[in-house]
Amino acid sequence: MRDGINLAKMGVPSVALVTEEFWPQGDFVAESLGMPDVPRVQLPHPVAGSGIARLREVAESIAPQIIRALEGDGD
Repeated sequence: MRDGINLAKMGVPSVALVTEEFWPQGDFVAESLGMPDVPRVQLPHPVAGSGIARLREVAESIAPQIIRALEGDGD
């Protein structure tokens, strides 16, 4: 979240990728840093250590959401 927020504050198009397990913390961080509407996309948890096939599956499923968020369309 912080990386996405810092990039957004610098004017760099960005989307924070946050797993469902940490989504509530993402709400808190975004709100506390004054950017509650920062673009972000929710990933399943866990992603790390889930294997190449699973990473590919997750990437393919969220890529359209990332593009929409970068275009300003959100979910």
